[in-house]
Amino acid sequence: MGQTRGEAVPIERCEARAYEIPTDAPEADGTVEWNSTTLVVVEVTAGGRRGLGYTYADASAASLIHHTLSKELEGLDVMDVPARMVSLLRRVRNKGRPGLVAMALSAVDAALWDTKARLLDMPLVRLLGAARAAVPVYGSGGFTSYSIAKLKEQLGGWVAQGIPRVKMKVGSHPDEDGHRVREAREAIGPEAWLFVDGNGAYTVKQALVLADSFAEAGVVWFEEPVSSDDLEGLHLLRQRIPSGMNVAAGEYGWDAIYFRRMLGARAVDVLQADATRCLGVTGFLQVDALCEGFQVPLSGHCAPSLHLHVACAARNLVHLEYFHDHVRIEHLLFDGARSPVKGALTPDLSRPGMGLELKRRDAERYAL
Repeated sequence: MGQTRGEAVPIERCEARAYEIPTDAPEADGTVEWNSTTLVVVEVTAGGRRGLGYTYADASAASLIHHTLSKELEGLDVMDVPARMVSLLRRVRNKGRPGLVAMALSAVDAALWDTKARLLDMPLVRLLGAARAAVPVYGSGGFTSYSIAKLKEQLGGWVAQGIPRVKMKVGSHPDEDGHRVREAREAIGPEAWLFVDGNGAYTVKQALVLADSFAEAGVVWFEEPVSSDDLEGLHLLRQRIPSGMNVAAGEYGWDAIYFRRMLGARAVDVLQADATRCLGVTGFLQVDALCEGFQVPLSGHCAPSLHLHVACAARNLVHLEYFHDHVRIEHLLFDGARSPVKGALTPDLSRPGMGLELKRRDAERYAL
């Protein structure tokens, strides 16, 4: 039975646990290599219901939640999520809000919204209000550690499954990137949209040269061609790269101030935001409002299962990243993780909240 009366629902517990999941193969982008991914899951209990949120962060985020954030929440009303976040932001003032702290806050915020929706016995998208029934996705992976054969198999596989947009990593070996991109185009055919992600690996001059090469292969999206901190460089690239190719960045944004600066600098054609970093559901909707004001499209970054409901509520969203590593983990550890149909994810409206349940037995083997 859902919550129907107007009284407060005190938070009983806020718990966090970290899990480290090995990748299915070595992974790398333009600046980093990795062979495992750490997932931090937050569970909030109130009124006899338990909601969850999560972030992909260092395991120390779980300790921060346990020792600091949970104590600020216990006994307070779970229904007033904005008030809870205001108090949490004040509590972490001296710890430095960007980075790890923001990621911990993001997981807690998502868990609070999930708990509230479960108490009301409704899907989160119904609580937030839908702007669309489904979210277009793009297949994302194509790591620089992959062989050409593996790259083509993965990207071509997504297109064969009905996902008409795919993204690959570039930047580890700039001299090889033009060839890899041409091979990717061959694998996906002439109609699919091809995105590339430099993860800030290039200089401005490198990015300008490579943009011309990528344009010959029909690339329509150049993500983080230079560091996302280089707003001037991003703006210059927007002005000079071939028409029809969008510059995208924003995945490392921690709060509305960061995104306002990026939009004010006219640094991107499409703004990216990640609800596991930018203060959760609350922060993601704030970014959506900024995009409305600047008339810039919004794209969701990674963690597709956590983003699905809020992405359906975001008015300016154009698509969501269906990231290989996170897709694998979410289907492995969460019951209710959705798969795309005809290139889009649709929330399960028969399940309350975000529709996810942690597979505890399966997750335990990865617990830290």
